[in-house]
Amino acid sequence: MIANYGYEDGSGHYYIKIDTSKCAECSDKGCISACPEKLFVTELDDFDDEVVLIREDARNTLQTSCAQCKAGEEKELCAAACVAAAIGFSW
Repeated sequence: MIANYGYEDGSGHYYIKIDTSKCAECSDKGCISACPEKLFVTELDDFDDEVVLIREDARNTLQTSCAQCKAGEEKELCAAACVAAAIGFSW
């Protein structure tokens, strides 16, 4: 299942997409330590699989929280650290 975390406003849409099927199979969870803004946390899903999601309080701030990664040389650090290739973006 693809989980979308984020929002849309007059300036655009800002979503981080996580493929929870791929994420559940990953034991590394490297995205958590790779994110400089500490946006990712783990939680058990409905099937008792540990998956990564975006912190509730950060979901409406992705435009600013992810700005340094979107514009910098190290683009999308969390996706690069995700060995399961479970993270995608829409912005």
